[in-house]
Amino acid sequence: MSVEAVPLEESPDFERAAGTAARFLENVETVVHGKSEEIKLVLAAMTCGGHVLLEDVPGTAKTVLARAFARTIVGASTGRIQCTPDLQPTDVTGLSVYNQKTRDFEFRAGPVFANVVLVDEINRAMPKTQSALLEAMAEGQVTVDGVTRQLPDPFLLLATENPIEYEGTFPLPEAQLDRFFLKTALGYPSAEHELHILDEQRYVHPLELLEPVVSIEDFRELELAVRSVYVDRLLKRWVIDLVRATRGAEGVAIGGSVRASLALERAARAWALLNGRGYVVPSDVERLFESVLLHRIVYKPTFHAMAREVGWDEAIESLKTACFHAAPRPGSDQSPLWSGPSEKVGVWQARS
Repeated sequence: MSVEAVPLEESPDFERAAGTAARFLENVETVVHGKSEEIKLVLAAMTCGGHVLLEDVPGTAKTVLARAFARTIVGASTGRIQCTPDLQPTDVTGLSVYNQKTRDFEFRAGPVFANVVLVDEINRAMPKTQSALLEAMAEGQVTVDGVTRQLPDPFLLLATENPIEYEGTFPLPEAQLDRFFLKTALGYPSAEHELHILDEQRYVHPLELLEPVVSIEDFRELELAVRSVYVDRLLKRWVIDLVRATRGAEGVAIGGSVRASLALERAARAWALLNGRGYVVPSDVERLFESVLLHRIVYKPTFHAMAREVGWDEAIESLKTACFHAAPRPGSDQSPLWSGPSEKVGVWQARS
């Protein structure tokens, strides 16, 4: 018997996972137009068991995105939490209610018990209510009245913030921001896409016609395939160096945590798979650096002062430039960076 080494992309398992990802993305894009990159980011987070913070203005299809993700998976459920200052933790997690017929307390699950949960304007909820989401995001469970209950699997939490109106809000603490796998924004569609939206919603919302195209088992295979994507040791070291560079950057009080290193490496794996590759290249890490890392950083007053002077985008760009200068990019995007035979385990599959 001869053994032939084949790239991961040519294995049947990887091809099925890549096909699942393509069907998933294509299905969601039929109702959320012109946002393929942003949808891919959210799916990357979901396949890694992470959660997403969307800082966006109202009316940019955030609710549609959450419902489309849930509708794409057979049997998946969706929940929505509209945050207000009077929202209580039990409004999120649920509570025990006394049943007069049985003369006992029974648990009524809150909206967090769903596969895809949209938490709208999370910074309008009081810190006590915000903290009720920490256990759900970090451990996939909630504890009510001393009883711990598991949340559905898969579980994706999409939280939104309004980047303009801050009056009456409660900024998220650093510990909770660090729980979000990545941060992104949908933004307004282009004029052509907006015209298309007007035409297609004339009689019925396309979301009502959306059919599931992925089973729970398919999604499980997709999650497993992400874990098998190859990341060379050089790139792993670069990820760590980039995160460590944020800790010593000028204008930064607290840089990225170890959780940030884990998230960036896992996100790069997912991004590679969603782009049809079985290995990570440096441009994957560069593409995800801002989305995965920058919301976790605590900035000094001097950085905020500079941002007010030159603009937030320019200030962030200067920070990214400093980090990439402190941690130079290795290798190239032309091929995976094999560092030794031991690194090929799991990436190459034996075939007789």
